[in-house]
Amino acid sequence: MESCTLKLPNNPTTSFPATDASMLSESTVPRALLVFASISVFILLLYGASDFHRSSSSSSSGYSFNIFPSLLGGSDSKIPINGGGDYNKLEKVLKEAAMEDKTVIIATLNEAWAAPNTVIDLFLESFRIGQGTRRLLDHLVIVALDEKAYRRCMELHTHCFALVTRGLDFHDEAYFMTHVYLEMMWRRIDFLRSLLEMGYNFVFTDADIMWFRDPFPRFFLDADFQIACDHFSGNSSDIQNSPNGGFNYVKSNKRSIEFYKFWYSSRKTYPGFHDQDVLNFIKFDPFIESLGLKMRFLDTAFFGGLCEPSKDLNLVCTMHANCCFGLDSKLHDLGIMLQDWKTFLSLPPTLKRSQSVSWRVPQNCSLNSLHQHDSPEKSIQQTVGH
Repeated sequence: MESCTLKLPNNPTTSFPATDASMLSESTVPRALLVFASISVFILLLYGASDFHRSSSSSSSGYSFNIFPSLLGGSDSKIPINGGGDYNKLEKVLKEAAMEDKTVIIATLNEAWAAPNTVIDLFLESFRIGQGTRRLLDHLVIVALDEKAYRRCMELHTHCFALVTRGLDFHDEAYFMTHVYLEMMWRRIDFLRSLLEMGYNFVFTDADIMWFRDPFPRFFLDADFQIACDHFSGNSSDIQNSPNGGFNYVKSNKRSIEFYKFWYSSRKTYPGFHDQDVLNFIKFDPFIESLGLKMRFLDTAFFGGLCEPSKDLNLVCTMHANCCFGLDSKLHDLGIMLQDWKTFLSLPPTLKRSQSVSWRVPQNCSLNSLHQHDSPEKSIQQTVGH
């Protein structure tokens, strides 16, 4: 959306027609009052133009993304995601983290998941102990949703980007299907759309996903949009699959950009639903086919989770703590998941191939939680099944 600005002359003093002394002396309005009035009009015009610019450059739901000025410098550092704003800081972080083909790995983080000995620590540890995953940390951008999450990110990682949504507070563990939760999910979709428009491909990953192997060899080369599943039908092209929005790989092109715009706008068609539910609705829409978008669903044999665990540790790339609610339960089972992986790595090759090792999870993340999607205790970083 184009921004509208008020162009002012180099000299901000407002000019009036010339008057002679006799005219001025006959005026009932003192010169000082005229000057005061002209300045007041100028200020009002400037304020109105500034307000219009803010509303024009903000996102369609009335919120805008902002860098924390106290952390990154400059009180005017603002990134309205619909264009017309300063993308320099975001572009800098993305450019430094991007692979040669402009692909980045994106994870979001709030204070609740950034506290010491919590989700972010397990997430980063999985990259360090995974097979072929440590190097991927160089391409990971952590998007902090509050100031404490940003400060913790800077302690732990190289590529951090501070992002807040004006009018909303995401620092606490928020709850499933509340207003804040829904806003968070939809702002995430809109933000990812902005990355595509900037020309970046991305792998989006929830922070409660453990990276055990490099997933890129398992991605489809010809797909525009590919997404993990809570349950996989056995056919990667079957739109009856149950997608999970916590992990997806998207290539930047006209088709994917238009798809994300359609996805985001569909929140108005399905009010009260979050992004993953709406994706399940729109994946059948003829508009998707008309775009020519190639959508693929990722096999849980490689991209598993607690809903449907990867059965063979020789194949698993990622494991998601989905079908789980409550931060304590999630942390407990993620810790066991990491320990199971370490045990697998310590085995001799013959035992690894025998598939004698299996996951000991879910434990506290009971599979019964799959049927509790409407529970208010679910975390803000979850979508259905996350």
